[in-house]
Amino acid sequence: MSFKTNAALAVAIAIASTALFSGQAFAQAPECGEIQQTLQARKDLIGKANAASNSKKKMTPAEACTLFGKLQANGTAGLKWITANKEWCSIPDSFAEGFKADHVKVSGIKTKVCGVAAQASKMEAQARAQAQNGGGGGLLGGPGLTGSLKMPQGAL
Repeated sequence: MSFKTNAALAVAIAIASTALFSGQAFAQAPECGEIQQTLQARKDLIGKANAASNSKKKMTPAEACTLFGKLQANGTAGLKWITANKEWCSIPDSFAEGFKADHVKVSGIKTKVCGVAAQASKMEAQARAQAQNGGGGGLLGGPGLTGSLKMPQGAL
């Protein structure tokens, strides 16, 4: 899966998340407002993902992995809070289920993006090691030919 496809998925998640978070009202207990910080942080992270997917300068796989790692951690904290306060704060089932589904999608994207980042990092390390060891001098990236070649003597 290409990084561009992952960016498109990030936009789809952002759209779903925006619809999920807009207009939600919870019960009036003071601790019920605590989720708003988590939701705002999530909205900001999704905004960063959208900005990167619409920008001419694309995120590197490592940057995307970091961003989706933060988004996944945010979702984990949100799910924990929702589970603990669902009844007390009268959180609708549809909100809890939507948040969970969104978190599962983010986790899947994070796994793929971080896999791409790990591959890119491995390939960069191999290229650096090969360059440091004097490799890469041959026509096809191999070590090249070594030794001497004697020209035939006499009339040709």
